[in-house]
Amino acid sequence: MHELSICSSIMGIVRQHAEGRQVQTVHLRVGAMRQIVPDTLVYCWSLVTEASELAGAELAVERIPAKIRCTGCGRAQVLEEPMLVCPSCPGQIVDLIAGDEFLITSLDLAEV
Repeated sequence: MHELSICSSIMGIVRQHAEGRQVQTVHLRVGAMRQIVPDTLVYCWSLVTEASELAGAELAVERIPAKIRCTGCGRAQVLEEPMLVCPSCPGQIVDLIAGDEFLITSLDLAEV
């Protein structure tokens, strides 16, 4: 369960950027090709933050679907399954153009 260590890292980044202000929500973008289970990440977040100043802060995860572009036919497709082949032609050389993201996009902070 690597989500636990990921949440610890997220917590460090959030603390640094919140600069002592109360955090209400941490917004994340997680690509489908990342080996991260969003529900497990949210659960681990509650465990990691429960005895800290971030207790009660919500972790809002936006799941980004995997999208490829075939270098042969040029067509872009959202993948239904994690198979990096073009569903439109026999092309097997594709570029992953979305779905590898993992980033904190914003923090919702309490007003002072």
